[in-house]
Amino acid sequence: MKFSVVAISGLLSAALAHPEHLSRREIQRRGAISRRCEPSAANFNRRRMAKRWPGGGNTTYEVQTEAPYFDAIQNDTCVLTPILTEGPYVWPRSQTLRQDMSEGQPGVPLWMDIGVIDVNTCEPLPNVLLNFWHCNATGSYSSFTGLSPNTDFIELLDQLGIDVDDFEIGVTDLHTDNTTFLRGMWPTDAEGVMEMKTTFPGFYTGRSIHIHVQAYTEWTLHGNGTVSSGNIRSTGQLFFGETLSTQLMALEPYASHTQINRTTNAVDSIFSGASEGSYNPIMSVVPADGEDITNGVIGFITIGVDPTADGVDNSM
Repeated sequence: MKFSVVAISGLLSAALAHPEHLSRREIQRRGAISRRCEPSAANFNRRRMAKRWPGGGNTTYEVQTEAPYFDAIQNDTCVLTPILTEGPYVWPRSQTLRQDMSEGQPGVPLWMDIGVIDVNTCEPLPNVLLNFWHCNATGSYSSFTGLSPNTDFIELLDQLGIDVDDFEIGVTDLHTDNTTFLRGMWPTDAEGVMEMKTTFPGFYTGRSIHIHVQAYTEWTLHGNGTVSSGNIRSTGQLFFGETLSTQLMALEPYASHTQINRTTNAVDSIFSGASEGSYNPIMSVVPADGEDITNGVIGFITIGVDPTADGVDNSM
């Protein structure tokens, strides 16, 4: 997917924002899906409430999913769009099958409890591989730690001597190292649920706090735990409420990131597109210890995926 100068100039300065503006028809379609699937999502979540997850994670390549944690009923469904742009920090070679992708990164622990439903039937989807990546507490992505999170992306390209017209997501190689922190993949279990441990994200220039997610079907693995092939059925981003973000960004090491101001959801172009309609891209969050969010949080959401959507065979 190439960006023109005109397109990039109109997108928050950038390929860092990389939004695809949804048509009114698409917004209405996704809203209708969410409303139709709300009862099923609520029942789905009630069943998950009985499976309290005490913590920990399985980092082996043998798929034995821990029972996820769920503490409330959420009727909204985050409906992912088939093949939304992944952003410039997608790097498949660093994505690894594991349930703990934190790699000791400093910050507030985050456990994600995610259910996946088929938007055509509103039923849970088993064996969907969810692929996550996000920045660390001070805005850097693994595999791209040599790129400043405080510098506008167009300026970064200029510093690297790359013309905007020549930049192509997933093709132009900007990676600076082989780190893998805060990248991971894990499949949904027979009940359409999975859990992933990570560290609550920080922020970088022009973007509100978010986590990238892709949903794969018909996937296979290399021996080292990376995906060898699979159909990307959906791509999207997950967000957090501003009250929570404000509280956690006041803690270290987030509070030390003072070089730039944090972009809020209200002015983030991706969030404004993702939250239009009757679906909700914001993760609901409870304290992991039941008392204090600064000790760790559990975020939960139900994602709607169309397994019949025109996907892309993503051989890595």
